[in-house]
Amino acid sequence: MSLADFPRHPLTFGPSPVHPLPRLSSHLGGAQIWMKREDVSSGLAYGGNKVRKLEYIVPDVIGSGADTLVSIGGVQSNHTRQVAAVAAHLGLKAVLVQEAWVDWPDSVNDRVGNIMLSRIMGAEVRLDSSGFDIGIRDSWQRALADVEARGGKPYGIPAGASEHRLGGLGFANWAYEVEQQEKELGIFFDTIVVCTVTGSTHAGMIAGFAGQDRPRRVIGIDASATLEKTRDQVARIARHTADLIDLGRDLRDDEITVLEGWAGDYYGIPVESTLDAIRLTGRLEGVILDTVYEGKSMAGMIDLIASGEIPRNSTVLYAHLGGQQALNAYSALFRE
Repeated sequence: MSLADFPRHPLTFGPSPVHPLPRLSSHLGGAQIWMKREDVSSGLAYGGNKVRKLEYIVPDVIGSGADTLVSIGGVQSNHTRQVAAVAAHLGLKAVLVQEAWVDWPDSVNDRVGNIMLSRIMGAEVRLDSSGFDIGIRDSWQRALADVEARGGKPYGIPAGASEHRLGGLGFANWAYEVEQQEKELGIFFDTIVVCTVTGSTHAGMIAGFAGQDRPRRVIGIDASATLEKTRDQVARIARHTADLIDLGRDLRDDEITVLEGWAGDYYGIPVESTLDAIRLTGRLEGVILDTVYEGKSMAGMIDLIASGEIPRNSTVLYAHLGGQQALNAYSALFRE
């Protein structure tokens, strides 16, 4: 099957916009930087990259006859907020397991930002004290069983939709979308920069771009602080997605790049480079990043350009995946 053979339920406004970042590019004195905006791609609860993944999962949900979406993430998960939005949009229930993935001492962490929006949209929110891990979680499996026990028909969506068999298709389509936008703009992005944690956003891009005529680098910036797990998961999902869309060849190891150095010691905890990147992008371009994902991938891109690892003659596309809503749970920051 090609990607076009998979059913897709549109949840976005259309192709997410791309635009240049001239002041940031000039400040860094190197590559020309553009940004593709998943954070403004949908009308469902402020959008974000997981909406694009869910477009390919919703037809399977509808076909299953499920009445409840069951998903999991951290207390400030962007993914669970988007699952809650899609459930409301479809007229389904949502049960969200929110684990303590981030040890951040903010007194309103479980009452603002993403989790507040999920509650507004009618989701059943379950707080759980378990810590961070990108794998399949017992708390999620218990939630699925609980829905069944009370007579519901659950549909499980793992963290980030990444371990779902269709989880990589949304960003394989993103890669095709980029190719079409390049034709319209008369430009070629030789380097793609994206944040990676649970892996299917980055993995889908790898699979989608691998089938195109012109080679390019797809650089994943790790924000999990569990590098080997994330790298292995990206590789596995990318190869699975490539098989699903009939790439016709095996992905090479050199097509799967996950770089460390900007995650800090723990998922979700900003470090100095995170905060510097957020301030720089905000003050030069008026674009807001978050402390969990985009602040870390932007920090990575800034350093890669400054070091020349991304050459001065490159044209870079930075993937903004959304997530600004979580900033409210970091209220101790940015007080000046």
